[in-house]
Amino acid sequence: MGTENMLQRALRRLAQSNEELESEDLQKAVQHEGAVPIRNCEDRQVVNLTGTVSTLTIAPRAGHPALEVELRDGSGAVTLVWLGRRQIPGIDPGQMIKVSGRISCQDGRRLMYNPKYEILHAPAAS
Repeated sequence: MGTENMLQRALRRLAQSNEELESEDLQKAVQHEGAVPIRNCEDRQVVNLTGTVSTLTIAPRAGHPALEVELRDGSGAVTLVWLGRRQIPGIDPGQMIKVSGRISCQDGRRLMYNPKYEILHAPAAS
């Protein structure tokens, strides 16, 4: 029975796309870290999130720089905004991080301003 389940899992993983596999792995990391899946976050909720940095941009807000980082966890995405910052050492695309703060939902987008963060581990080599 155990061998059959392993074979079924292996065949299912072979049939999945890389994107589906990455999503599945990210969701396991979210569970392991005890974080909330992004898709379950509600407006004004204080949450701990874990995911992978997908993009970084610098967008001026009120004449000052703001570092915007898109964090993905396999269930959704949130934009992290650090006001007055142009970069944060160690936060780069592909990096796994854990953040905590109050989430805001505006126009279908999830945002978190100036979250506390922790760099979890180095990104996998490509």
